[in-house]
Amino acid sequence: MLLTSTWGEGEMPDNAATFWSQLNQNGTSPSLAGLRYSVLALGDLNYGDTFCQAGRMIDARLAELGAERVTDRVDCDVDFDLPARQWSSVTFAALNGSKATTPSPSTEEESTEFSKENPFPAALIANVRLNRAESSKDTRHIALSLSGSGLDYEVGDALGVFVQNHPAVVDDIIARHGFDPDAVVTLPDGAESPLRAALIGHYDCRKHYGITPSNSVPLSDWMESLRKLQPRLYSIASSLKSHPEEVHLCVSAVRYEVDGIQHQGVASTFLADRLKNGETTGVFVHKAAHFRLPSDPATPIIMVGPGTGIAPFRSFLEERQAIGASGRNWLFFGDQRRHWDYLYGEELDAWQQDGFLTRLDLAFSRDQAEKIYVQTRMIEQGAELWSWLEDGAHFYVCGDASRMAKDVDAALHQIIEQHGHRSADAAKEYVAILKKSKRYARDVY
Repeated sequence: MLLTSTWGEGEMPDNAATFWSQLNQNGTSPSLAGLRYSVLALGDLNYGDTFCQAGRMIDARLAELGAERVTDRVDCDVDFDLPARQWSSVTFAALNGSKATTPSPSTEEESTEFSKENPFPAALIANVRLNRAESSKDTRHIALSLSGSGLDYEVGDALGVFVQNHPAVVDDIIARHGFDPDAVVTLPDGAESPLRAALIGHYDCRKHYGITPSNSVPLSDWMESLRKLQPRLYSIASSLKSHPEEVHLCVSAVRYEVDGIQHQGVASTFLADRLKNGETTGVFVHKAAHFRLPSDPATPIIMVGPGTGIAPFRSFLEERQAIGASGRNWLFFGDQRRHWDYLYGEELDAWQQDGFLTRLDLAFSRDQAEKIYVQTRMIEQGAELWSWLEDGAHFYVCGDASRMAKDVDAALHQIIEQHGHRSADAAKEYVAILKKSKRYARDVY
């Protein structure tokens, strides 16, 4: 039984890269005749043609190598809990020759613990803009209270946040389609609700915003085209040891215009603009076992997190400071302009000045004619970075998957080749070993 997500634009996740490479070694890939398997692929339909591509590729390749598919692959959208349980039950039964049981969609709802199925109503206790007013960006420090929840998280985890659509956007969509806002519709859980309330809190209707229908569509048919509004995951930007019963996020508010129509990120503007101080929204902790600090606090760490990618590294540094970790800490941070966009700058400068943050390399792309990014700084400090890696440092990256993470990865390979005096193939092997030993971890989106 294989479970895999898809990263970026149809790429293998880091923990599947070596496995995939071994399946595709020209002339040396083993025959898998006699192997029985099934694949559960996790993805997001918003990615179109690359939806669940990693799982689809693994499924096809295993069949090509002679393995026997015991149950059909299941491709899951972001609301994967029930189909994943169903796949597990059917596949286990097929492998064991037993009868599959039917999982109940409410299996976890009866639990008294807070979870995705039973989120905790966390109150907003802080909403602070981190950019100066002159900046083109609007990044917020969001703090939520976990008082009374019993929720526990580790640095590196993510927080799931339940959000709502903007009421003005919903009203526009309803008006354009000529629907009755008070018409009763069915919610994803089977309950009933007036249409307006259903669209604000339960359905993802963004694709219909700003579009004038060419013909009338019955409300019932239109509702069937909608997906459930999903909670959003944000890297946690705090340590519980530093902020008991609180959780912090670093959120960039998304606002842009297309053809004269103003668009807003559903989750980011909900947190930045519409959730008021003292109001609550449902949250849960999403564990990220792949993105953890070294077990030995004496181990050095290198962190690369431009923009909101700083979030987990603020939590890492708070945690390491709280436990008195002796390991060296090196952060690469970047954004557009230092005077306007130096997120958590006062904290970072203070950590550097007292020696806790051993190295701080900054890259502000628009403060000079030449664009400077975090990967630029990495290459500039390549010899020292190589030395840290050879001393056992763990290397972490957080932020944009499509550009930044790829450029950082390329810079890492270049540094290993140049300062480690390795060939390109040997550098790839070195990076593969880093990943396999959990010394190279990425939280990218």
